[in-house]
Amino acid sequence: MSRRHFLVDCEGDAIACTLDEAPGKVGLLIVSGGNETRAGAFSGQSQLAARIAAAGFPVLRFDRRGVGDSGGENGGFEASEADVAKALLAFEEDIPGIAVVGFGNCDAASALLLNGGSGCSALVLANPWTFDAVDEAPPPDAVRRRYVEKLKNPRELVRLLTGGVSLSKLAGGIRRALSPPAPPSSLAEQMRAGLATYAGDVRFLIAENDRTGQAFMSAIPETEDRWHICENAGHSFAEDHARDWLYNELLAALHEQARQLDMG
Repeated sequence: MSRRHFLVDCEGDAIACTLDEAPGKVGLLIVSGGNETRAGAFSGQSQLAARIAAAGFPVLRFDRRGVGDSGGENGGFEASEADVAKALLAFEEDIPGIAVVGFGNCDAASALLLNGGSGCSALVLANPWTFDAVDEAPPPDAVRRRYVEKLKNPRELVRLLTGGVSLSKLAGGIRRALSPPAPPSSLAEQMRAGLATYAGDVRFLIAENDRTGQAFMSAIPETEDRWHICENAGHSFAEDHARDWLYNELLAALHEQARQLDMG
């Protein structure tokens, strides 16, 4: 499969895009989180795109304005609606009739929800960011869930009994778990509203060890029937088993869209 780089105009600024070509009529649009470039940390998104394309699905990645190879000013994820829309339009113009699955991790997932899906046919949202402030701790529901799961694990009980667990950290975690839940953040409420307006399929990917994913589960618990949880995974799914898990989850979403196209 070939890989092409090109520029797209977005309100007078150039957005850098990369397309991994494939014959499928369903494609993946990767929206980068934070200030990460379209290559991803340690080229993780680049490798993921190549792997998805090799399975038959084209993949488009882009740098939003002010990030990486793109021009303009960086307005953050909450101001990225035009950037996502222009990248999606470029994908659709390059491959007429394509159905696009949007994928984002962290605040990229939040951006897709805030914009009501940004025109994508389906969404795969990993560890959506729900904090109004960067220094917020996981809410009590998330902490409680984490401790309940740990207490079900015999290895964790052995660590506790043999001194492998810090008692001071344990006590602090229990205090947080017993504290009253915080009110929903304004960002979470906006994301909930965006989700309510979206008619396509949505799957939420949660890294078990990630505080952002834990906080999302507490902030918007009514999405539980769409949670897919990767055990022993960190925020970026960088572990070997987590990379494979993420790839398989994305493939499942892409195949589902292809199936729906065939039925239509």
